[in-house]
Amino acid sequence: MRVVVLADTHSPRRWKSCPPRVASYLRDADVILHAGDVCTPDVLDELERFAPVHVVLGNNDGPDVAAWGAPETLELDLAGLRVAMIHDSGQATGRAARMRRRFPDADLVVFGHSHIPMDQTGDGVRIFNPGSPTDRRRQPHGTIGILTIADGELLDAQIIPVTD
Repeated sequence: MRVVVLADTHSPRRWKSCPPRVASYLRDADVILHAGDVCTPDVLDELERFAPVHVVLGNNDGPDVAAWGAPETLELDLAGLRVAMIHDSGQATGRAARMRRRFPDADLVVFGHSHIPMDQTGDGVRIFNPGSPTDRRRQPHGTIGILTIADGELLDAQIIPVTD
């Protein structure tokens, strides 16, 4: 299973429509995860044209994104891998341990909010933030995440630059 992971698209201020470099990865997606701060549900409609979308609410998301189907947290089984999603995982110090307590059954926790790409393992859980494809802030590039999952295993996790 090929999973494209997005967060912090911040439409319409930052995401006017799907950037071509992002779309090139979405075309091969089996599923799309969006870790919040979508801001307008039309982004989710656009993403859903590529693959099924799972999304959580970000601090900038309103009732319209919630009505689209975004809860505050989400737990999924993706090809046997237990995946949890939340937008804001809190401060960096103690993050993995905090996510392990919050999602005790998760193999992987996907989050956003900081716009800082991250892939770390600690305290018995892997935590993954794809960064933002459209609002890189102090990062060198806008980024997305690509996960490859099979038979309950995360075979590969990549942070992919999508801006120059």
